[in-house]
Amino acid sequence: MTAFLDAHVHFWDPRTRHHDWLAAHPSLRRRFGPEDLDAGAHELVGAVFVQADCRNDEAVGEVRWVSALARSHPVIRGIVAYAPLHRGHAAEPDLSAIATDPLVVGVRWLLQGRPREEITDSALVSGLRLLPERGLTFDLCATHDQLTAVASLIEACPDTSFVLDHLGKPPVARGQLDPWREDLARIASFPNTTCKLSGLATEAGPGWAAADVLPYLEHALEVFGPYRCMIASDWPVVTLMGSAGRWVDVVLEAIAQLPAPQRAAVLSGTATAVYGLADPPPAPGRSTGAGSAVSG
Repeated sequence: MTAFLDAHVHFWDPRTRHHDWLAAHPSLRRRFGPEDLDAGAHELVGAVFVQADCRNDEAVGEVRWVSALARSHPVIRGIVAYAPLHRGHAAEPDLSAIATDPLVVGVRWLLQGRPREEITDSALVSGLRLLPERGLTFDLCATHDQLTAVASLIEACPDTSFVLDHLGKPPVARGQLDPWREDLARIASFPNTTCKLSGLATEAGPGWAAADVLPYLEHALEVFGPYRCMIASDWPVVTLMGSAGRWVDVVLEAIAQLPAPQRAAVLSGTATAVYGLADPPPAPGRSTGAGSAVSG
């Protein structure tokens, strides 16, 4: 059994908020809460909730809901919330609304599916530049074909801490490494970036094997270094193509030959430092909900 901090999980309840993207995934169209978390044979010592792409006007409610869940499930260590950063300085009221919650450690505004001009827009740059003064990070959810635009965005915001979700969603199903390898190395060249080792099972598709995803994990570990990589499951989206426990097994295989301090960074240290996670409050007699994401 390996203890780890999961840097990317989602919860949702379709009865109370609208997640339109779930229509394409019937198996996910039910409530998923912290009591359902399942790390397989591994020990889940903490989790970072990442906004689950509900409707924009429901996003503050999503934060309040997850924060309430955390009071009885201290496994929830942080929240990456939605904010309309594409509105530039007009996003300040939204940031103020979510920043009142001490669990909010970052922001995500989905880049996936957007054209280059929206990713490099000056208003988004202005919005991203609001985050450092509030101690908030930005999760980059983008696909491999968007990484050159993402690099331009990062270059324009040197003081903002960026976390790349799912290694930039490389084309694993096609077994294609280039030009993704070069583009990922460009992202890693910026010192204000880190990377989540997650999401590749979904990109690989049905019947994936460890050999299909290990070259991508190994490249990310090489260009970012272990101290800028963090393990993440993308639960419950990962259940579309397997389980969180199986994904953890593959990441453990990728880091097996690293020295112990570097493995510890990937398993919890990087996420704790980047997101500024506090220790969980004691909860005697409480279950964390940890067992024995597509928007993603």
